[in-house]
Amino acid sequence: MLTPKQHELLLFIDKHLRETGCSPSFEEMKEALDLRSKSGIHRLISALEERGFLRRHKHRARALEVTKLPQDMNPRQAEARGFAPNVIQGNFGPRLAGLRAEAPEAEAISLPLYGKIAAGLPIEALRDSEEMIEVPMSMLGSGEHFALTVEGDSMIEAGILDGDTVIIRRGDAAENGQIIVALVDENEVTLKRLRRKGQSIALEPANIRYETKILPAERVRVQGRLVALLRQY
Repeated sequence: MLTPKQHELLLFIDKHLRETGCSPSFEEMKEALDLRSKSGIHRLISALEERGFLRRHKHRARALEVTKLPQDMNPRQAEARGFAPNVIQGNFGPRLAGLRAEAPEAEAISLPLYGKIAAGLPIEALRDSEEMIEVPMSMLGSGEHFALTVEGDSMIEAGILDGDTVIIRRGDAAENGQIIVALVDENEVTLKRLRRKGQSIALEPANIRYETKILPAERVRVQGRLVALLRQY
């Protein structure tokens, strides 16, 4: 499920692509959505990309591709917007851990909750837990996901608090600046922002009280990257 602004931006990009053959500029998107800054557009595009509605083509200016429409649009609306029948409908069931049998209609799936991950000093992951957690499908895209409970306060400036549950897309690749689950020395995990510096990897906190840890690349393996966060009050 998209937020109203995400929905509005997706339809604006789709219309602009159909009418002009190229994606709109950030200034055009900002004006169309009546936002004060381009940073808001960046966040909306990232959210749409995470949910599989948009694809950004790297190394090409203004290169956005609408890969699917919201599920609340009926087939006639989709056809009128020039979408072929092979548009992805958002059912990534076979690749999602714990997906219930009624996947095409499900609004949530069960993900394994592996245990605690440090957002401070690295701690050992509790991988033997059989606990599961329900996660809205709208928070996920393609790929396999798992959940971890945050322990510590080193990522508070990124909005990640002690006790939060982070949703991780499993994978061994990540770009500079992304928040990742890092496996250090094959036995400890930590949640930090990734920075590559030559043959070294920096695990960067989001709290001025903590220092960045710089380690040889061979000591760090990316286990996945942050795609969503759950919080209970």
